[in-house]
Amino acid sequence: METRVALLSIIVESPEAVEQLNALLHEYGEWIIGRMGIPYRQKKINIISIAIDAPQDTIAALSGKIGNLPGVSAKTVYSNVTGTR
Repeated sequence: METRVALLSIIVESPEAVEQLNALLHEYGEWIIGRMGIPYRQKKINIISIAIDAPQDTIAALSGKIGNLPGVSAKTVYSNVTGTR
C-alpha cells in the first residue's frame, strides 16, 4: 500500500471540540508519526501539528473529518515523499 508523508495543521477555537478531535486522532493513531500541540492562552486557541504517513485517501479523510468539527480549522500539506507500508 503506497503512503505519503503529510503535515496536518489544526487550529482549535472551540474547547468543546477537543474531545472529538482527540477521538479522531486516536482512531487514526496507527498512521500518526508525531504530534505537537501549543496552547495559545492569550488568544484562547490551540495550535496542533500532526505528522502523518498514510495513504492519501486516509489523510484526506482525517483532514476532512477534523475540518468538519465545529470551531476547528484544518489544512494539509503533502510531501512528495512516498513509500509502502
